Amino acid sequence: MREIFDSVLTDAGSLSGTEGLKGFFLCMISAIVLSIFVSGIYIITHKKESYSRSYVMSIVMLPSIVAIIILLINDTSKALGLAGAFSLVRFRSVPGDPKDIAYIFFAMAIGVSCGLGYIAFALLFIILLGAFIALLNFINFGTPKTSSMTLKITVPENLNYQGLFDDILNANTASWHLKRVKTIDFGTLFDLVYSIELNNDTDQKKFIDSIRTLNGNLNVTLILYKYDDQIYAK
Repeated sequence: MREIFDSVLTDAGSLSGTEGLKGFFLCMISAIVLSIFVSGIYIITHKKESYSRSYVMSIVMLPSIVAIIILLINDTSKALGLAGAFSLVRFRSVPGDPKDIAYIFFAMAIGVSCGLGYIAFALLFIILLGAFIALLNFINFGTPKTSSMTLKITVPENLNYQGLFDDILNANTASWHLKRVKTIDFGTLFDLVYSIELNNDTDQKKFIDSIRTLNGNLNVTLILYKYDDQIYAK
């Protein structure tokens, strides 16, 4: 079987032959089937998080694309460079989770393995790495004890806010600091923006309610840290 792939890699014209076509179809089918497993691992480990369907489809498509590039370009180093450039170009302009980029490399590795004919190694790689990722996800490895968030509190102009919320913040956060104070509604209200590390065991409703008892029941907004830029855009 290895000879089939050697002939494909050394002579692109052999793809038109019977043996070359067998190797081609074996490469493509293997890459497609294994890509389903990679996308499945991604979906399972992102059940509690939001993810894009288009990204999942990209993971499914990538191994077969990389495999065909490996098959068609005799120089393996050039093929890898071209496949890598195509695979990572999306992340040059779109902010992404570093873990998502790792899955791109995961899918690329499967495509390269299939393109070079190491299908058994690709399958073994998916089994080992997939099991390892599932284990880390099950034990919540690396999960922080606090959540980085932004707290936005609206207070009336006649309320002295300095030190007013310190006790509540100290009791419910690991750390905090005041980032910005801004007047709104023609100076009748103040917007206080805090950067906080909220304890994961904190009841967010009780936390917000305790703040509302001090700010005259005005708006209190709790935002995940990754959406922090949206606050300043408003």
